[in-house]
Amino acid sequence: MGTVDIDAVAEHAGAYGFAYLITITPHQRVHTSVVHPEFTDHVVTVPGASDRARTNAAAHADVSLVWPPADETGYSLIVDGIADGQNAAALRIVPSRAILHRPAVEPGPAGAGCVQDCIEL
Repeated sequence: MGTVDIDAVAEHAGAYGFAYLITITPHQRVHTSVVHPEFTDHVVTVPGASDRARTNAAAHADVSLVWPPADETGYSLIVDGIADGQNAAALRIVPSRAILHRPAVEPGPAGAGCVQDCIEL
């Protein structure tokens, strides 16, 4: 994994209406909430993140954001990162990976890694 091009992520995210923020609860359960992320200074900011999402991020800093496609043939935008759940105003996420992802039209060769249609950002 290399450096994430936050400008490319922001540009792609502009085509989506919202994202799902995925955090892990202290009891190891997935928690998902709808958010409207913003992009500044190599950081993804989630203003107004819920108390639960911030508490989860403080306990388990690894989080994901998923922007679903508008139709079944479109790409999902997925951003993984490390969150700082300490700020009450906004959750700050430093991206570690960002991809556009959709099911492959044709299956890839065995052992080819991602057998989906993936584009690293």
